[in-house]
Amino acid sequence: MSDYFVHPTSVVDDDVQIGEGTKVWHFSHIQSGARIGKNCSFGQNVNVSNNVIIGDGVKVQNNVSLYEGVELEDYVFCGPSCVFTNDLTPRAKYPKGHAGYKKTVVEEGASIGANATVVCGHKVGRWALIGAGAVVACNVPAHALMLGVPARRKGWVCECGEILSEDLICKKCGRKYEESSEGLKEVK
Repeated sequence: MSDYFVHPTSVVDDDVQIGEGTKVWHFSHIQSGARIGKNCSFGQNVNVSNNVIIGDGVKVQNNVSLYEGVELEDYVFCGPSCVFTNDLTPRAKYPKGHAGYKKTVVEEGASIGANATVVCGHKVGRWALIGAGAVVACNVPAHALMLGVPARRKGWVCECGEILSEDLICKKCGRKYEESSEGLKEVK
């Protein structure tokens, strides 16, 4: 008996690691080489491609495909039908294979909104929030609120998810931040 749950309609290939407490729901596919942490949740019709790395506590909503080259750190949230790419110049006639894929890293706690697209080769910083429908075609600083097509920074977001005012103090949880070269960092 395993210490994770896979719905009977889902497929898990050989050579996959799935952490304790993780749940894989209806019609999903976890492909060879995938490494999934503890206490994750994968909604209906999720595809985790070969060699994808996923941390602990990650939540992937319905209809998301995580292609080879994507790495999700701990506590990342992927909203319904968000999109990741892994090839900047795909051609059906001239496939590049995994050697041609561009890496995309979504750092700890970041959230990708429903129907948002993250173009490969970029980093989404810690605790960033990508709005629904946004198209990310650049690196995203830590705690950035990114909206639009193409996505632009429209503000800053606390670790708890609250949009920060200009003083960079969270009205909900009281965390304080300051700007840094990586985006925001918490002031202890």
